[in-house]
Amino acid sequence: MYDAGDHMKFGFPMAFTATVLSWAILEYGDQMAAVNQLEPAQQSLKWITDFLINAHPKDNVLYIQVGDPDLDHKCWERPENMKEKRPLTQVNITVPGTEVAAETAAAMASASLVFKTSNSAYSSTLLKHAKQLFNFADKYPASYSENIPEVATYYNSTGYGDELLWAASWLYHATGDRSYLDYATGENGKQFASWGSPTWFSWDNKNAGTQVLLSRLSLFGAKGVSGNSGLRNYRSSAEGVMCGLLPKSPSATSSRTDGGLVWISEWNALQHPVASAFLAALYSDYMLTSQTAKITCGDHSFKPSDLRKLAKSQADYVLGKNPLKMSFLVGYGDKYPQYVHHRGASIPADATTGCTDGFKWLDSTEPNPNVAVGGLVGGPFLNETYIDSRNNSKQAEPTTYNSALIVGLLSSLVTTSSAVKSFT
Repeated sequence: MYDAGDHMKFGFPMAFTATVLSWAILEYGDQMAAVNQLEPAQQSLKWITDFLINAHPKDNVLYIQVGDPDLDHKCWERPENMKEKRPLTQVNITVPGTEVAAETAAAMASASLVFKTSNSAYSSTLLKHAKQLFNFADKYPASYSENIPEVATYYNSTGYGDELLWAASWLYHATGDRSYLDYATGENGKQFASWGSPTWFSWDNKNAGTQVLLSRLSLFGAKGVSGNSGLRNYRSSAEGVMCGLLPKSPSATSSRTDGGLVWISEWNALQHPVASAFLAALYSDYMLTSQTAKITCGDHSFKPSDLRKLAKSQADYVLGKNPLKMSFLVGYGDKYPQYVHHRGASIPADATTGCTDGFKWLDSTEPNPNVAVGGLVGGPFLNETYIDSRNNSKQAEPTTYNSALIVGLLSSLVTTSSAVKSFT
């Protein structure tokens, strides 16, 4: 999958998209099925994991990029007609890249759980790749964006420790092998987990996701984990993340728009609130299922319903309950972005374009002829304005990881349901 509106395949965000989509299916597959979306979600996931299997031809070789961003961004054309050179970029023992190898391991491990009952042979293949990639990531620790500086312009990683913990946590869920849990909760956890320092969940930083994922184990009393101090640290850190989100908490983040949207970044502003709301919905359901009545933030306590209300408020904002009265989810509602920065959406289906003559469609003042249904655009500025222009990639470009996150969030809100206690 192309990461966004252009024609680059970036392995790092692509793998994260798959991991989040797997997590959403594992937690909320019943809700997806209730609205006839479980099979499409599984097919979308398999589209990515099929590619990732092909991108991993040997234990310690992973292709992480297809295309040259400099060449690609000089063109504006239909994906069906693209003819540019597509150079490949790989990580290997000579040029390792821990983040992307570990994130791909997380994607494969989580997806192996999704397909465990419906396609056991495929699930086993995914798990084999996940284990190999985790070993590669762990044995040759190095930042992919330091080793391959070209990727840093687009998907620069701020560190690889979070991906190692995230991958180990998913491998523990997929295998039950205690060594993966020990990896995440022992010395590596102390070094990389940012316990006690809340972070924002995103394609770059997985720590908040790992904290919530591992909280399942302590909240649901998984076998053989009582007394694990590392797990206790993950759970208390997850609660710190929740306390930062809840608007009435003493430690609530002040980074919000006047309309109540959590707002952290001018580029792709919606990633953080949607990711945070997804985690809040999960934690709320974990609390309900484990009959955990409250979390404590300073001298205040909050119920699962408070977290759910926060999650719903972020979803409602995205879907149109905002000062602009517009939906940021393309194709949803009466008013949504018409000039999405997306080549396939902007060029008529019957147009023939070469590399450069398609730029007339980028610059066209007409709305997109094709609707990129389900694309979640970058979103509003802090002052709650949105410039609906194809050239405004800061706000008007949809991304696959945004879509995976909104799938998780919206699926969590279909009904109030108890969480599955185990993924197997």
